[in-house]
Amino acid sequence: MIDIVPPAFIYIVGAFLIPLLGNRLRLLKQAFLLLIPAIAFWDLLNMPQGTYWIYQFLGYELILGRVDKLSMVFGYIFVIMSFLGMVYAIHIKEDGQHVAAFLYMGSTLGVVFTGDLFTLFVFWEIMAGASVFLVWYRREQAALDAGFRYVFVHLAGGAILLAGIVMHVVETGSTAFSLLKSDTLASNFILFGFLLNAAVPPLHAWLADAYPEGTVTGSVFMTAFTTKSAVYVLARGFAGTELLIWLGAIMALYGVVYAVLENDIRRLLAYHIISQVGYMVCGVGLGSELAINGASAHAFCHILYKALLFMGTGAVIYVTGRRKMTELQGRNLYRMMPITVTLYMIGAFSISAVPLFNGFVSKTMVIAAAGMLNRPAIELMLHLASIGTFLHTGLKLPWGTWFGKPTGQEDKIEAKEPPLNMLVAMGLTAFLCILTGVYPQVLYNILPYPVDFHPYTADKVVAAMQMLLLTAAAFWLYIDKLGGEPTVSMDTDWFYRMFGRGVAWFCEKPLNALRSGVQAFLTSDVKGFALLAKNPYRAGRLIASYFRGDPKDKYQAVRNEPYNVNTYRIPIGVSAGVATIFLFLLTLIYFAVGG
Repeated sequence: MIDIVPPAFIYIVGAFLIPLLGNRLRLLKQAFLLLIPAIAFWDLLNMPQGTYWIYQFLGYELILGRVDKLSMVFGYIFVIMSFLGMVYAIHIKEDGQHVAAFLYMGSTLGVVFTGDLFTLFVFWEIMAGASVFLVWYRREQAALDAGFRYVFVHLAGGAILLAGIVMHVVETGSTAFSLLKSDTLASNFILFGFLLNAAVPPLHAWLADAYPEGTVTGSVFMTAFTTKSAVYVLARGFAGTELLIWLGAIMALYGVVYAVLENDIRRLLAYHIISQVGYMVCGVGLGSELAINGASAHAFCHILYKALLFMGTGAVIYVTGRRKMTELQGRNLYRMMPITVTLYMIGAFSISAVPLFNGFVSKTMVIAAAGMLNRPAIELMLHLASIGTFLHTGLKLPWGTWFGKPTGQEDKIEAKEPPLNMLVAMGLTAFLCILTGVYPQVLYNILPYPVDFHPYTADKVVAAMQMLLLTAAAFWLYIDKLGGEPTVSMDTDWFYRMFGRGVAWFCEKPLNALRSGVQAFLTSDVKGFALLAKNPYRAGRLIASYFRGDPKDKYQAVRNEPYNVNTYRIPIGVSAGVATIFLFLLTLIYFAVGG
């Protein structure tokens, strides 16, 4: 019988083994990449509920295994997503991308199953450090810049989180990660760190900035792990916090509004991640059993359909090299990529909460929880966000990418379906979107609390279809005004971009000028001392020349006089002789008087 191990270690050890496999046996390496998630899934199936893998460190407990239904639902979907993402990325030959992805996935599982704040922080930072390479591996200037902004923002958030953890440990004497009170400075710092990773406005701009700049395959991984692990820790530490209800509802609308402005197909989807995570944050804030179930279910479903959407748009970028609707619209890509557009639409129907697709089940659950807690304003905001989601993800983006009315001025695109492994990954993900939509009991069985919820009642289905049909009709009426525009949207990242430029200008101009001045001053003095050190006698002569008031040319002549050893040989010899005689006489006196 093989013992179970923390699932995080399976991925982390696997990451370090990847480069050792070499590239000669490519099939063996590809099998290994798929075997790791399979082993991790077997590991999850055999992990009993409870708290274990506890180690002592500096008098505190480090807990690597806090296993309950909440951690298991996130653990299952993270491992499933790691397998699907790896199928999609199996053709990538750069080991570095796979290593970064495995470290990213492993550290996320570490966050999910940890039971203490110190271990959580360590995995939290590994997650940020590993994921940035999925952006940098795109090797374009925009990706490098976005990656630096991404990692700086997360390091700042990590520093605030660490400060909160330290204060919490000092106040309570415990590192245990459990439900936290939101009325202390320490817990507010911790909450800030969690909200930043959840991309809650105004702390969200890193997501829309970095995710579209990642590699085609790397962005698929990034859609799944960072924000959803943040939702998990919010559910674990801050369930029932009133602030989260409103932040989540605002977040759901905010992402939709910004998606209206986007022309970049992956940036549009990135803003919809923010919107969809808003439902989860809102559900966590509502805090009831149905709401926590809804938040967990929506995280599960969102990981699947958002990955599918990024896979579809990534396939377009992979085969065309283009990422803007204004560069794709009207070129009839649907004829060249019929399978891709079909699978993308399954993801689009899922995120839009079309009945029989999984988003309908999970999103309806969160909205129903708001209704049961008598929160009509929140309910309305979430419904409005849902309309906007269908408008952009289900109508605008596919129209602008695969369809669109030709103007006669479009250039020709040579495109075809992406590699088979990418289509297989999309097919498997689409299948799971439909399976959990048609038969939600599969999902209900792993949710944190017992489920007594039925999404397919007549009122819910009719209401959903009414909203979707009216949205489609509105899109058709205003289709000419809803296409992509070659514009740049300004978001809250403008502030830290300007701050960064300000810091760079301050370092380059005033600070550098100060450094140059100090350096010039000290260099001059050092040169003077060096000159005197070469000829110490000259110092006395210069001082004498200065006080005598000698002309400047005579003073400079002394200053520039080269050192000649013969000039000072006699005075040095005389001085040494006098000193020797003086010491000799002093010694005689000492012995005469002392004796």
